[in-house]
Amino acid sequence: MNIVKKLFYSHSVVRNKCASAKMKLDKMAPVISCKEEHSHVKAAEFLTNGHVIAVPTDTIYGLACSANCPKAIKKLYSIKGRDSAKPVAICVTRISDVRKWGVSEHLSDDLLHSLLPGPVTVVLEKTKLLDNPFLNPSTTKIGIRIPNHKFMNSVTEMFDMPVALTSANFSNEPSTLSIKEFEHLFYHLGAVFDGGILSQLEQNRTGSTVIDLSNCGHYNIIRKGISYEQIIHILDSYGLAKLDVT
Repeated sequence: MNIVKKLFYSHSVVRNKCASAKMKLDKMAPVISCKEEHSHVKAAEFLTNGHVIAVPTDTIYGLACSANCPKAIKKLYSIKGRDSAKPVAICVTRISDVRKWGVSEHLSDDLLHSLLPGPVTVVLEKTKLLDNPFLNPSTTKIGIRIPNHKFMNSVTEMFDMPVALTSANFSNEPSTLSIKEFEHLFYHLGAVFDGGILSQLEQNRTGSTVIDLSNCGHYNIIRKGISYEQIIHILDSYGLAKLDVT
């Protein structure tokens, strides 16, 4: 069975069941170049089979897994050494996916298309379709990203389900811009997808700008990241008011 057929077969199973994966693999994860033919197909297959993988984005390297797979999400938190109370975002392909997984009737298509794809995470209330009890259990909200990155867009389009995404580092460590910076995680991963050095600028380690848009007509700044000023200009231009949180 070739890799494409295998992917479609296994992907039909993952919607109802996800494969179990050991906390630590028996050998170091393979490093696969994102320039390799069908690399996005291989990445989607790893996600389908319940693995956590490392991927490049338009900001920093991330750890990714199937967002609706409980075992994969628990493994993601274990690898990060992350408190489950700290939320992770999901990565999708298009604006219609943002609306599928996040409550966004109060946001116009024009606004969302002005923000996405790009270095921004939009925080919304979860829809009922995000039914993984281990995904952000301490909040009813979810951060949603559409990276401006060809490889990641191809992966999410092939996988066709939400991909949980968090930075590729232990909690409280700096974010990473090359795979060499998180080699200590390789034994815990299904695969590492190498997109090269993402940036030479240290300030780009801040990652995406995170904006809560769950309140109609308002926005709340959760994290100032890449392109922060430009993103705020877009929100202001659409008449959204900054929400003062005390």
